[in-house]
Amino acid sequence: MKKELASFLCLVLGIFTLLVSCDHLEPQGPEEDQLLDGPLEGLTNAQSKQFLDGDIAFNDEVFTSDSGLGPIFVATSCASCHIGDGKGHPFTTLTRFGQSEPGANAFLNQGGPQLQNRAIPGFEPENIPPGATFSNFTPPAITGLGFLELVSDEDILAMADPDDEDNDGISGVPNWIEPPSFVTLFPNAIAQDGKYIHRFGKKAAAYNLLHQTINAYNQDIGITSIQNPIDVFSGQEIEPEVDQNTVNDVVFYLQTLKAPIQRDQNDDEVVQGQNLFGQINCAACHKPTLRTGFSPVQVLSEVNFHPYTDLLLHDMGPDLDDGYTEGSAETSEWRTPPLWGLGLSPNSQGEQFFLMHDGRARSIEEAILMHGGEAANSRQQYENLSETEKEALIRFLKSL
Repeated sequence: MKKELASFLCLVLGIFTLLVSCDHLEPQGPEEDQLLDGPLEGLTNAQSKQFLDGDIAFNDEVFTSDSGLGPIFVATSCASCHIGDGKGHPFTTLTRFGQSEPGANAFLNQGGPQLQNRAIPGFEPENIPPGATFSNFTPPAITGLGFLELVSDEDILAMADPDDEDNDGISGVPNWIEPPSFVTLFPNAIAQDGKYIHRFGKKAAAYNLLHQTINAYNQDIGITSIQNPIDVFSGQEIEPEVDQNTVNDVVFYLQTLKAPIQRDQNDDEVVQGQNLFGQINCAACHKPTLRTGFSPVQVLSEVNFHPYTDLLLHDMGPDLDDGYTEGSAETSEWRTPPLWGLGLSPNSQGEQFFLMHDGRARSIEEAILMHGGEAANSRQQYENLSETEKEALIRFLKSL
């Protein structure tokens, strides 16, 4: 009996040791601050379920000709342009075409505003029509967008300074565009001659995340919806190829993706770099802190967040003037891109950087040195920094 008991205890001990050892042998996943994807903390069970449904539609669904792809298109899925919810790279860069004068796109009846450069068998992809100007847009990271959507028009206008009244050389302006009929205007939305502030996209040409999602389905994948039933190839109205529940789930997914988490924020060099960022006036456009308005999603409602953007258009000078515009934006004007998640960009860009609106900058320093126009003074101040100070500033930016 004693021998049986001893054998049993040895077996139990062996199993326990094996389980503990296996736990140590299991590969550990990356820390949360090393990932862009993932939901906001604090979602309800129902919200978590909708987030998961949206995650599946965004990251797992690949369209084919049988499910409505094309016949002309850019990508076959949402995730193919936003790997890991991060930035795109040269192979996923989009081409937008139109004209150099602000206003409605003059080439809508010739396939504008986006070039569909791929086609299913039996069809030919688009070409840029004669006389059109164009620009290349690298897909952005998509995390934290729900916070940006909830910044009030009043707060955006408070950051604008169209006449540079404070004489700092910065004169950001909103992109005023007439929104499509299917969008619901934000509470307390401010109008100007029937037009409203838009905030998403390289030129801030999308009003909200529903607008952005509908455009992406239609212009990127050739998928029609209730909101936009027009086929990109024929220009004719056809049956919706994505159902409304899926659209709603994808929008909710985009709204409730977590914000990027800063890393090493207490590191002395990072703190020094953050101080330099303010001293050379980068924060005039890349506002460190904004605040959301009310949201039925409690964890998004009336909270401060740190995106490093003002959601405004700024003149970036002749070197970044692509001769292409959207809405009221001038050809040299670009919306201030959020800097949060910047240091994680190589995770989705082949372990390297492709920065600026079209990916032309191959490092953070290259991107800084391409800043002109309203940012020329900050660029000059950066160039005047010592090498140690420059390293600290870059270290700070990589921590975001």
